[in-house]
Amino acid sequence: MNPSVPAGAAPIPVSLLTGFLGSGKTTLLNHLIAQPEMKDTLVIINEFGEIGLDHLLVAHSQEETIVEMSSGCLCCTIRGDLKKTLKDITWRFAEGGQRKFNRVVIETTGLASPTPILHTLMTDPFISERYRLDGVIVTVDAVNGMSTLDSHPEAVQQAAVADRLLLTKTDLADAATLSALQARLRTLNPGARQLQPQVGQIAAGELLDAGLFKPGEKMPDVARWLNEEAFAEKAAQHHHHGHDHHHHDHHAHGHHEHDHAHDVNRHDDHIRAFCFTFDEPIDPVLFDEWLSLLVGFKGPNILRIKGILNLKGEALPTVIHGVQHIFHPTATLPQWPSEDRRSRIVFITRDVERATIERSFDAFMQAQQIEREAREAQQKRNAAPAAY
Repeated sequence: MNPSVPAGAAPIPVSLLTGFLGSGKTTLLNHLIAQPEMKDTLVIINEFGEIGLDHLLVAHSQEETIVEMSSGCLCCTIRGDLKKTLKDITWRFAEGGQRKFNRVVIETTGLASPTPILHTLMTDPFISERYRLDGVIVTVDAVNGMSTLDSHPEAVQQAAVADRLLLTKTDLADAATLSALQARLRTLNPGARQLQPQVGQIAAGELLDAGLFKPGEKMPDVARWLNEEAFAEKAAQHHHHGHDHHHHDHHAHGHHEHDHAHDVNRHDDHIRAFCFTFDEPIDPVLFDEWLSLLVGFKGPNILRIKGILNLKGEALPTVIHGVQHIFHPTATLPQWPSEDRRSRIVFITRDVERATIERSFDAFMQAQQIEREAREAQQKRNAAPAAY
């Protein structure tokens, strides 16, 4: 075991900062790294060798450069493999066997989809033991955000998987443009908190600790992480009669308060955001089989799944978190966060309707129930004494 990662140490939270070129990531980052809250943070600027970002406080060279800021925040620029860097930094930033950072912020180039980085955090055994995703922070330019979303499906995907949406340059956008963009982003991703940094300045605390756990706190903040109320606000709640669950959903139909000419066939017409609620405990084996089947067929189009599950036979809740077909190892929480024992699952999808997922769940559960009853009946017949 590496001396800088003591056995049983809490995983290091990782925040992913992304957003299109020109959306203000650099200005934001330069304000962030000067803040005292960032003193135990390692900022990794991952450039993929494309464009040398003009970070005012970060020295650049062909080699990886590590700079310690006056706030105590560490910064490094990499042009190589992020996975290798995450493995190396565990020992490179250590003094006397003690790790010099307790948090990581990864900034990526504007054209990058966040998905590969999220997959790396979830699947590599070395990394997933030592790091955990804290949140995806996406910057959106308030002036050009509408046209960027119209032109680039990657920008839509970034917004759809975000935990925090930062609307930059709001001082330069007129009220109608800003309002339309906010409504559009709420449709794409109701659960993400929208923030407006003033001239690139925002308190680090607004962006960090967006995940399930906060450093030093035992109890997870499920309500904040799932933010299911945001989905309920966007859609009338229906009860699905005859079954043990109901749902909130919101379809991204591309209509908002301002009817722009470029609303037709927008990329975000493909995005759906909804929250399922299951009243009764779920059979863990059946649920696992159903979810595996769903992501097997629809994986690339299931952009993100977050959920807290009440599984039959388990006293404590289980948390699931997936990005496309990749799931983070499930975690059992130390206790239920409230009296509410219902399972809640938030889905963000592309070209997958809520009804499709609901039908597949109902059909799978019914088929499995019939199969199980038939099997039990057969076992009873086999166990019965032969009639003479």
